[in-house]
Amino acid sequence: MPTNNTPFITMFILLLGLLRFDSFTGLEAAIGKLASVPGLYVFGDSLVDAGNNNYLAISISKANYPHNGVDFPNKKATGRFCNGKNAADVIAEKFGLPLPPPYLSLKGPFKEEKKKSAAVTGVNFASGGAGIFNGSDHRLGQAIPLSHQVNHWLSIHQELTSQLGPAEAQNHLSKSLFAVVIGSNDLFDYFGSFKLRQETNPQQYTQSMADELKKQLKRIHDTGARRFLVIGVAEIGCIPGKRAKNSTVHECDEEANTWCSLYNEALVKMLQQLKHELQSSMTYSYFDNFKSLHDIISNPARYGFSDVTSACCGNGKLNADIPCLPIARYCSDRTKYLFWDRYGHPTEAAARTLVDLMLSEDSQYSSPLTLAQLISS
Repeated sequence: MPTNNTPFITMFILLLGLLRFDSFTGLEAAIGKLASVPGLYVFGDSLVDAGNNNYLAISISKANYPHNGVDFPNKKATGRFCNGKNAADVIAEKFGLPLPPPYLSLKGPFKEEKKKSAAVTGVNFASGGAGIFNGSDHRLGQAIPLSHQVNHWLSIHQELTSQLGPAEAQNHLSKSLFAVVIGSNDLFDYFGSFKLRQETNPQQYTQSMADELKKQLKRIHDTGARRFLVIGVAEIGCIPGKRAKNSTVHECDEEANTWCSLYNEALVKMLQQLKHELQSSMTYSYFDNFKSLHDIISNPARYGFSDVTSACCGNGKLNADIPCLPIARYCSDRTKYLFWDRYGHPTEAAARTLVDLMLSEDSQYSSPLTLAQLISS
């Protein structure tokens, strides 16, 4: 989600590679008996963007340059805002699926076969800088807002139905996973806009975010989607870029965190209402990213982190004075860092930990179902 001026989110939190499986009850068991998922369809911002912004001609919200991708296969900077794979990639791997390609990579001549294959196994619609609302990033050609991502999904849905036929396509979609990771950029827009803050108070604004997300989830549901993974907004007041601006002690921006909590509360209530409206035709897992980030920052040693305040890639105070550009320096051991850059994008290690926590049968961060339970439902 981050754009050049828009600080990004923190959402992915824990470093499972340095945790023992028995640190989280039921994790080993859950990972050992995952149900199958035929397709993974991803909507969101830079936390899960796989490179869609590479295809936006005038967007500067891109990550297709070093040091991004330093730990990706072949050390390739693919457009992911990360040192390696992001959480959407990790989820795909867990279920034995290919990494969902960016939707815009499937457009154009000689792409038909690739598009046909991806329509079945999964597509990534996420865009760095995107929001729930059609904000300034969209108007300036910097990102693809959620409503347009859903429009792109409708194109893939048409392709899928054409391939499989209506009945088989519906069966396929009912077993597939639809992941939604978005909201932080809308909050950053609110933080940075005097006009917005004059027009509406934080409660009204965050409620309107939840209301608009509900509309888009219903659009996806109406095409046959039944299983949703929805990620809450993390403590974005604790990202390196925010901390670096906060005096010499580099504390979190608690006002920003308060607004994140307001949105998450509205999001949880909205999902409960939507489930009530749609009854058995919808199941979901909400992942509390805010609490998970708070817990890891409060006790980093327990989770194997040595640095939960600085960016791995950057420069200056907390390595957060500049983005992760080719001129930046990056840490030698990415597994020890929670944050990849000043905007709070997680390292690959943190993303892997987050996904394992989602899959844990005993995760205190998921409701009403864990991801493993959602897939088995």
